[in-house]
Amino acid sequence: MRVKAAAKINLALDVTGKRPDGYHSIESVFQTVGLYDEVEVELTKGGTELSCEVPEEFAGADPIPCDERNIAYKAAKMFFEENGMDCGCRIHIKKGIPSQAGMGGGSTDAAAVLYCLGRMTGKTVSAPEKLGADVPFFLTGGTAYVEGIGEIIRPVDDYSGRILVIAKGREGVSTAAAYRNIDSLTAPVHPETKKLVEAIKNAPDTAYRCFGNLFEQAVELPEVETIKREMLEGCARTAVMTGSGSAVFGLFDAAAKAAICAEKLRKQGFFAEVCETVADSFIITD
Repeated sequence: MRVKAAAKINLALDVTGKRPDGYHSIESVFQTVGLYDEVEVELTKGGTELSCEVPEEFAGADPIPCDERNIAYKAAKMFFEENGMDCGCRIHIKKGIPSQAGMGGGSTDAAAVLYCLGRMTGKTVSAPEKLGADVPFFLTGGTAYVEGIGEIIRPVDDYSGRILVIAKGREGVSTAAAYRNIDSLTAPVHPETKKLVEAIKNAPDTAYRCFGNLFEQAVELPEVETIKREMLEGCARTAVMTGSGSAVFGLFDAAAKAAICAEKLRKQGFFAEVCETVADSFIITD
């Protein structure tokens, strides 16, 4: 089975505390976007194998493990063990989502493996959040209000069809380091995630005014600031870093303006693509 697995952005992202287990509690509005990895899963009688195609521009920033360390491999292992199945699978991933970008590229691959295996066998797993905090969201997709460590997911009004430019430089952000920086912030300005949920429902065309990301106050990357400036000068309604970084998304009214902005960013050496917000995590291609 082959699927295209969507990336996500955080329209708003706030950190609300640190739990006794060391994880941080968040409030966020997640949104799947039309930037995809391609994932192929084939059931076999033997063990699980994984292979990857990684563009050179991604590989230089953060090497992606193509073995049992990969979260997609771990997803297959969990699926077979939990369901008591004496079989395996071959997984092939073609990366289209940059790594260390705050876009859930690894988590969407893991969710895609669970989705494919579920479709092929009729079985499920009970706690996908054990693989990674973003995995449960990708099994839902669309627009969602997310709490806890990412496992509490409430779908909200559809926000698909919005035009974006997503861009990233070569600098990456360690999620662990980003959270440490969050812990050291004094008097941070918190995004109003609940207000954004209401705006998406009642005034979606102006909801962008409620976009925001606490991590922008904790992660200081010159490339992020450069990308945001170029987007805003290129007529973006707003430009916000996603996740713990380091990708930035800009919201545009017109695809032509978005295309011009993306081309300008690419000429400066950034990864930049035009896409839209989408309602589904997976597109079945075979």
